[in-house]
Amino acid sequence: MNTTDLTQLSFHLTSLREAYRQGAPVREVIGEAVRRAATDTHHAFIHRLSPAELEPYLARLDGIAPDSLPLYGVPFAVKDNIDLAGVPTTAACPEYAYTPSRTAFVVQRLIDAGAVPIGKTNLDQFATGLNGTRSPYGACQNAHDPAFVSGGSSSGSAVSVAKGWASFSLGTDTAGSGRVPASFNHLVGLKPTLGLLSGTGVVPACKTVDTLSVFALTAADARAVFEVAAAFDEADAYSRARAGAGADFSGGPFRFGVPRAADLDFFGNGAAAALFDASIDRLKGLGGTPVEVDLSPFMEAARLLYEGPWVAERFVAIQAFLDQHPEAVFPPVRTIIEGGRHKTAAEAFAAQYRLKALKRECDAVWQRIDCLLTPTAGTIYRIADMQADPIRLNSNLGRYTNFMNLLDYSAVAVPAGFLASGEAAGLPWGVTLAAPAFHDLHLLALADRLHRCLGDTPLGATAARLADTPPCPAPSPADSGTLRVAVCGAHLDGLPLNHQLTSRGARLVAQVQSAPEYRFYALAGGPPMRPGMVKVAEGGAAIAMEIWELPAQHFGGFVAGIPAPLGIGKVRLADGSEVPGFICEAIGTQGATDITAFGGWRAWLAAGMPR
Repeated sequence: MNTTDLTQLSFHLTSLREAYRQGAPVREVIGEAVRRAATDTHHAFIHRLSPAELEPYLARLDGIAPDSLPLYGVPFAVKDNIDLAGVPTTAACPEYAYTPSRTAFVVQRLIDAGAVPIGKTNLDQFATGLNGTRSPYGACQNAHDPAFVSGGSSSGSAVSVAKGWASFSLGTDTAGSGRVPASFNHLVGLKPTLGLLSGTGVVPACKTVDTLSVFALTAADARAVFEVAAAFDEADAYSRARAGAGADFSGGPFRFGVPRAADLDFFGNGAAAALFDASIDRLKGLGGTPVEVDLSPFMEAARLLYEGPWVAERFVAIQAFLDQHPEAVFPPVRTIIEGGRHKTAAEAFAAQYRLKALKRECDAVWQRIDCLLTPTAGTIYRIADMQADPIRLNSNLGRYTNFMNLLDYSAVAVPAGFLASGEAAGLPWGVTLAAPAFHDLHLLALADRLHRCLGDTPLGATAARLADTPPCPAPSPADSGTLRVAVCGAHLDGLPLNHQLTSRGARLVAQVQSAPEYRFYALAGGPPMRPGMVKVAEGGAAIAMEIWELPAQHFGGFVAGIPAPLGIGKVRLADGSEVPGFICEAIGTQGATDITAFGGWRAWLAAGMPR
């Protein structure tokens, strides 16, 4: 591949990997990224790395096979409240700037995986805002229309990816900063479970509810970055190890929460309301069942972030600097952060108690749904309008995002289409899928399916198309922390012992047939009547079964309750695979009725036999 070809190269990971397989030199690919970034007129970058600053990252890739590193030669951008050794960290405040000697934990993991940082990106100062206009480096402009806000605070990070200057970028998210910019720039925005991406080397906003975030062109790309970046960090007191989230709902069927009409506000943007309705229909088409959810406790929790004592965390993060240089802080940012100066310990404890109660109330919804669908932001604003009314309009942008981290939920923002009417006609707009902590991979897989319902949609603001990229992989049982079990009798869906699975959080995965090598019996005794499958050398038949997936921590308790002569062993399925499932000792067939000819327990029951 020659340099001329690189001008047409899309920077999504599949395209980059193919270019490297065809022999594209990494220095020329990164050079193309640098050339593109140099065209920035949207105020996306605060600092672009010089050739001398880039050289160490390129030199370490010399002589390395592209397929030996998961992110080999992938250009990425870093929000400028995240440290990159030798490059100033400003948090969008020149007077605050310092030059770190060490790179942030997550950034270093990405570099070790072969990724190449090309610049530090603009943000709402001290990561305080959701609009991208609060920066002395210029109001960051939307990638699709420079008259509109880019979203913030991770504004430049989103724009750099949407414009095709970087393959992915890192942002941060306290109140929605990793999601709102994704919505406004037609990107996927991953807001991970708190603690999964280390905060070491990050200027905090609210340390207890901050997380790094990932902007990418596709959910598959976001997952590839997440798999590298998510690692436990001993140096970060808030770091958490990845944990299994339970049965996977991403492939369907699933239940998704939809806010009541009374809880929805699109701030007069009828085109956004129409896209939200379309997203509901698309999820239904993917096998989802909508369930109405009362968002009022979520909204009350959201108000605690800025109206309660959590704003004191923002004050604590920069108190010394603010006291010495108040004039250096943008007026809207200073107004917000100063609001934390006089919060009391009594207020903080009272708010924590209220949040704990609200979380109990909000968490109850997960008994009825697998994930929650909301708008990412109700509407979008022009830069001029935002600057004229910075507090109120910014607050509107956080209506559906502010509660997520306080309640310890995971979330993925996903494109939902382009606005069809109104002053923002033609601009992208998105929705968010949320779930409890550790459901990151489930959400990414479902978000990808929802994204692809848009058809041959562009990636960001580039000419590349979603249809030319591979789908996001579904989580494996190991990813989910689950095990699968094949059942054939009273544990089948709707039958008397099925509660032993559902009460443990199990999910029906598939209805299957065993391999044709089993005899099937109605065992003596009961109630309830129980079947037994016995593997035979000849004369066997296929038996109807269900595959259920349940959290691994509950598998032992489930197995312990199985009475003899039944047990769990490996059952061969019709496709040749093997899965743990119910088997029967041969001695158990004494006095039993051979019901193999019925082909399954339901057929036996349907013939009028006792349950």
